[in-house]
Amino acid sequence: MRVITGSARGAKLQTLEGLATRPTSDRVKEAVFNIIQFDIEGRRVLDLFAGSGQLGIEALSRGASYGVFVDQSAEAVKVIKANLKKVRFDQQATVLQSDFLRYLSACREKFDIIFLDPPYAQSHLENALQKISEIDILSEGGIIICERPREKVMPAVVGDLICSKDYCYGKTAVNLYTR
Repeated sequence: MRVITGSARGAKLQTLEGLATRPTSDRVKEAVFNIIQFDIEGRRVLDLFAGSGQLGIEALSRGASYGVFVDQSAEAVKVIKANLKKVRFDQQATVLQSDFLRYLSACREKFDIIFLDPPYAQSHLENALQKISEIDILSEGGIIICERPREKVMPAVVGDLICSKDYCYGKTAVNLYTR
């Protein structure tokens, strides 16, 4: 796994051992960042199910101003911190070990870009979208990027969030939600 472009271009990132996490493929990551490329510069990013932190790190590499990385796994938090240090973004980031609902319930910040790439077999994606809609942490004009298995159908509307785009890349699909 590597950073595709930007100031950390080509940096190889650590991944988590085992099958507990499913890293976003380079193909899907590149497609997502091509879609949002003009919405990254100077933005605040939340990587909610961060895993290795690759999506938030890619955003920082492309000019995002600050990133918050949240994962419930202590091992994931350790890997994220190591990856941020390797690419020298550790001063532009906060890394937290927390369950996503606990984090969202306590969150008082606004974000311009939110990455949601939870474990596929669970209903975390729908629950996270619902909670984000309720607590209003998406800035005006902000984007939520949801990665899911292609066969999983996502609602067109969740609270005040509207699915504005739906893309498929092999077995993976990506939805963009806006307010």
